[in-house]
Amino acid sequence: MCGIVGYLGNKKAIPVIMQGLKSLEYRGYDSAGIAYIKNDKVNIIKKAGKIKNLDNVLNYKEDTYLGIAHTRWATHGKANDINAHPHKYGKITIVHNGIIENYDNLKKELIKKGKTFISETDTEVVACLLDEIYEKNKNMLEAINLLAKRLNGSYALNIICSDEPHTLYAVRKDSPLIVGNGNQEYILASDIPALLHVTNKYFLLDNYDIVKIDNNGLKFYDENLKQIKKQEKVYTGDLEVSSKKGYDHFMLKEINEQPELIKKLFRKYAIGDKFSNVFDISKYKSIEIVACGSAYHAGLIGKYYIEHLANIKTTVTYASEYRYQKNFFDKDSLVIIISQSGETADSLAALKLAKKNKIDTLAIVNVFESSIAREAKYVFYTEAGIEVAVATTKAYLAQILVLLMLAANTLKDQSEVINSLKLLPNLLSQYINNYDYKKIAKKLVNYEHIFYLGRGLDFSLAMEGSLKLKEISYIHSEAYPAGELKHGTISLIDKNTGIIAIVIDKTIKEKTISNIKEVASRGAKILAITNDEKNEFSDTKILLEDYNDILNPLVTIISMQLLAYHIAKLKKCDIDKPRNLAKSVTVE
Repeated sequence: MCGIVGYLGNKKAIPVIMQGLKSLEYRGYDSAGIAYIKNDKVNIIKKAGKIKNLDNVLNYKEDTYLGIAHTRWATHGKANDINAHPHKYGKITIVHNGIIENYDNLKKELIKKGKTFISETDTEVVACLLDEIYEKNKNMLEAINLLAKRLNGSYALNIICSDEPHTLYAVRKDSPLIVGNGNQEYILASDIPALLHVTNKYFLLDNYDIVKIDNNGLKFYDENLKQIKKQEKVYTGDLEVSSKKGYDHFMLKEINEQPELIKKLFRKYAIGDKFSNVFDISKYKSIEIVACGSAYHAGLIGKYYIEHLANIKTTVTYASEYRYQKNFFDKDSLVIIISQSGETADSLAALKLAKKNKIDTLAIVNVFESSIAREAKYVFYTEAGIEVAVATTKAYLAQILVLLMLAANTLKDQSEVINSLKLLPNLLSQYINNYDYKKIAKKLVNYEHIFYLGRGLDFSLAMEGSLKLKEISYIHSEAYPAGELKHGTISLIDKNTGIIAIVIDKTIKEKTISNIKEVASRGAKILAITNDEKNEFSDTKILLEDYNDILNPLVTIISMQLLAYHIAKLKKCDIDKPRNLAKSVTVE
């Protein structure tokens, strides 16, 4: 869960590399570092903490035209200067995104040969192993190829060899890496945003592909070291992705982009009163949705829509658990993998398991031609655009909308869904602009413990609301099925406990209200997000209109996102970059 950048070109390297690295900070901000060539020698500077700590000590005027850099989300070893990348061993300097699963055995093997290590990382082991292999044959391409055969796990590596100070190498397996192709300049990066200031032309790497970049240009080699050609692609999306456009935070900007996102999806997939070019799920007897985090929560809402509209049995499973449970694979079932980045390691592994067992797979992803998108049999892009804030908002909503369209596409009469979605952009804008969320947030900001309560569909919504709150405000928050409280957990409720109750689902509203009164009698203060106008069960409320079973869950989402945002803002938290988190979870 790191971001890497490499550059070789006709411009001074440090400004180019650092601009790319800053656009990848959502992938990790425990530490950052850069290695660059000056006077044919490798110079390394690295700092714990956010990229600004590194930025403050760099000389942007250094006469260097080749370098590699890294922003870290720590996996092996503490977040400090020593464990920060790049790592150099002998003649090899590397930055690494991924996890080497057999690094401990490799490290022990190398120690027996007299090698010593100064960091706790798996990456230093990779540098050491590559240096040892290279010293035997003095051929970098062969050495990298042999290295790849020794490593278990995932990796994207940018590599400098001191013997070749004007050459940049890279190799990948199961971790993203793309190659930007500019005008006599080349940039390696983990994601599209990091190369757009150089070029919008790029190449995708397959597993075990090796890249060699020097003054003669760009060359690709496959796992047999055969030189190969790659198809150049062009990114046509928004080049202004790094701009907050006047908003205080990217998260707030992305919340406000949701109405336009709905219009975009609607324009692409709806014609008249019917959906068009939407994948047909009607032939499957059952569906299994597999995802992590907010994507899992989107899957729970999707389950509701699919079962109620399409009448297809649907289960939702955490991707991190999927491979380790007993799975009953059925040729009449569909496995839907949901991932914003399309690189989520657990989700990718689950997808490969389903494919291995000859089950149809559908990827719902945001990033075009990401690993999951390329691996799945079918793919449905959410069209949410680049999302910079670590805590997802618009990508989560887009995932739900795609699942709703899949469900509605099975109906003979799709007009109710179509007409509802036509209303949704204006409704979301109304709930974004017409409530004083800051005033409500002040009533919750000082609680150490907050429970999100709901039943049925409301509990699925509560899970995402609670996750948003804990992600960005660091308040201990739990989503709990309201009907289960009295079976033990109500013992935690007292006057010092904050309660946010979701009361949207009319089919079970009365039961939920009864459960809320139980916690109120224990002294807890209640905030209700509800469409119940009578509302005699809460101290404070966010009152939503009662629309229909399609719209009610969707308008609830906005209030939960903005409530979490304003609580975090009052606490002066780093909203776009919450501690310990990264946007693209590429490790298991």
